[in-house]
Amino acid sequence: MDFRLKVFYSVACNLSFTKAAKELFISQPAISKHIHELEARYQTPLFERAGNQVRLTRAGELLLSHARSLLAAYRQLDFEMNLLTDHFSGELRLGASTTIAQYVLPPVLASFIQRFPEIKVSLLNGNSRDIERALREGRITLGLVEGNSRQGMLRYVPFMRDELVVVTRAGGKFASYDELTLERLLELPVVLRENGSGTLEVLASALEAHHVKLSRLNILMQLGSTESIKLFLENMDAVGIVSIRAVTRELMAGRLKVIDVDGLNATRMFSFVMPQGPCGGVEESFMRYTERQGWSIT
Repeated sequence: MDFRLKVFYSVACNLSFTKAAKELFISQPAISKHIHELEARYQTPLFERAGNQVRLTRAGELLLSHARSLLAAYRQLDFEMNLLTDHFSGELRLGASTTIAQYVLPPVLASFIQRFPEIKVSLLNGNSRDIERALREGRITLGLVEGNSRQGMLRYVPFMRDELVVVTRAGGKFASYDELTLERLLELPVVLRENGSGTLEVLASALEAHHVKLSRLNILMQLGSTESIKLFLENMDAVGIVSIRAVTRELMAGRLKVIDVDGLNATRMFSFVMPQGPCGGVEESFMRYTERQGWSIT
């Protein structure tokens, strides 16, 4: 594979020569040299440069569309050639929404890397919308998201069930509650994830089933990660709504407590997400591996 194409692809996805250099572990002058060589080859600029801003030209956009297909074909070729000799190698570029990346994937990836040490794995973390955007832009080849919404240009495969629960700090003002009515929940100060997160989307759907809008909650604060919510709750009399998988250790240690909400069902499915069409190579192997190891619960 022409390494210059990989360099171009990294710059085009990041819209930054500096970020591409860090991603590919080469110097920024080397990045510029490869891009200049490609521009000389095609006799046209591929990027517009204005200070620190970088944008694709029309020629750059055309090359990017072909680069995505070519790089995917190279990955598939490497994988299939290695299968002939039972040598599993290649590159798996994953993206996962925050809850999955922090609380579900680490043991899965540890096991996978031990089984297939020649496969290079990278993981991009963000909320569900970030991961779907990264997949559309070709920055990752397989995503895992936690929301219920679906985008038509992408394909979703169920991975694991999850449930959102209301938690508060043990020994705090609201720890005397074992169960709440939905009406009482609306009165309590609550800490939630940020807009765009799959967690917030699922909660909104669960409330909608009771004809309650998310805005009716007494929202004290919205934070960008479940870890931030847990630390906030341990130091504040409030309740949070998070994945049950994210608070297992805190519940066992007695730092947090789950409060049931009568009639509120906030379940969801973690899903693999990929471009429409057949999925093959390392991505399909990873999905099958999670299923064989019993991590996929549908």
